[in-house]
Amino acid sequence: MTLRVLAPVAGTVLALEDVPDPVFSGAIVGPGIAVDPGDVASVEARSPVDGTIMKLHPHAFVVLTGEGQGVLVHLGLDTVQLGGEGFTLHAAEKDAVTAGQLLVTWSPKDVAAGGRSPVTPVIALEGSAEALTTVVAPGDAVAAGDELFSWE
Repeated sequence: MTLRVLAPVAGTVLALEDVPDPVFSGAIVGPGIAVDPGDVASVEARSPVDGTIMKLHPHAFVVLTGEGQGVLVHLGLDTVQLGGEGFTLHAAEKDAVTAGQLLVTWSPKDVAAGGRSPVTPVIALEGSAEALTTVVAPGDAVAAGDELFSWE
């Protein structure tokens, strides 16, 4: 079954290899794509797929589909250092969610003001690059809910 993975935030698409973090740019945790939400005061991060929230931190979450595919969304880079400050959770671990459901509200502007990048990687955990078909290109503008890639 093909899984459509949606943009959790609006912004500009970046190739994963262009993400300024070696863990993501080297696809160490899996292949995917990233979205730069830009310098905006408030962003609603939404679930990229239907599934169950397996991990939920203020700065990152993993949604596991019924078919066992896990999608990681990391809200900014090095944001774990913020200890949750500036992030508001709207769900909990083990919640069943639908694609597009609001999970976290955060401020890319505040993240950037603190010297961190607001770039948001969207990763197909334990996926292979060959299993992904990207439907957007670096530089494209996306809205939250637009398809980023499909995963076979």
